Amino acid sequence: MRLDKFLKVSRLIKRRTVANEACDAGRVSLNGKAARASADVKSGDIIEIEFGNRILKARVLDVKEAIRKEEASDMVEIL
Repeated sequence: MRLDKFLKVSRLIKRRTVANEACDAGRVSLNGKAARASADVKSGDIIEIEFGNRILKARVLDVKEAIRKEEASDMVEIL
């Protein structure tokens, strides 16, 4: 799954366009490297997102195309 779509589906970022802009600005890294929005996300990957002066670090547990809002937190583990 694309990184920008995963960020939206897992609800780490609310909108896909915002996720895409964050990737383009270099504020999202995948496994320690700056990631583009089209990067492929797999189970076990580590995602880091810079929100201003705060950094959110999460491990991908599961990748699903469509998921209910209540189950979105099961896709990632916040580190």
